[in-house]
Amino acid sequence: MTDEILYDVSDGVATVTFNRPERMNTITVSMLNAFSERLLEADSDGAVRVIVITGAGRAWCAGLDVAAAASGSGIGGDAGAGATGEFALRDAPPIVLNKIDTPTIAALNGGAAGYGMDLALGCDIRVASKNAKLSAAYTARGLVPESGGTWLLPRILGWSKAAELLFTARTLTADEALELGLVSSVVAPEQLEGVVGALADEIASNAPLAVRAAKRMMRHAMTEDFEDHVQRQYLALLPLFGTKDFQEGLASYLEKRAPSFKGR
Repeated sequence: MTDEILYDVSDGVATVTFNRPERMNTITVSMLNAFSERLLEADSDGAVRVIVITGAGRAWCAGLDVAAAASGSGIGGDAGAGATGEFALRDAPPIVLNKIDTPTIAALNGGAAGYGMDLALGCDIRVASKNAKLSAAYTARGLVPESGGTWLLPRILGWSKAAELLFTARTLTADEALELGLVSSVVAPEQLEGVVGALADEIASNAPLAVRAAKRMMRHAMTEDFEDHVQRQYLALLPLFGTKDFQEGLASYLEKRAPSFKGR
């Protein structure tokens, strides 16, 4: 496993860190593969209730490694994925992000540009440092969003704002991203880790089966009409009634104490 991706699990929270600070955490083929593997590992680990994704150094992820692509050895180059090994599109991180049921938080410590912005948009929640920027510079590079941006942005922003952002290739400050609703909150750089940690702990304290089901339902709701979705919700609710966590939720409420959920 490459050390370009760091992975740690503590108290129900998995932290995945892009670790190429000298290259602004730009993405290589090996990083993409390692990132996908870590996401899937966390999602299958019963001890993990939340995944936090952040970057080492002053950037979150500045997109694809342009230098590698220009040399023909990276993503987008002539050699493409074959230069360093097979890379299957179906296993790409943005697609994995949209498949896993574990909640994801992007702790945006710095810039997220291009592919990095797509990755950030693929997370469930985005919390930004004042130093963070979101750069939709795709069309200024002769490209379109590589991995889901044209699907995600209109759903997050609405058509008009998404079109403006994509067509102008604009870079947003953290405060501008907050005003548009692209991030949930903006905090001082020194507060980012603590704020994200508290949010992750708050999520992790709730019944994990219910949290995962809620995320799964929200994902399906993006492509279903209301009546079909209500039926799906009902089918998702039935097995939750039979869980020990449901009994614990009721008991803790009646006993006026904090619940202790086990994911069973």
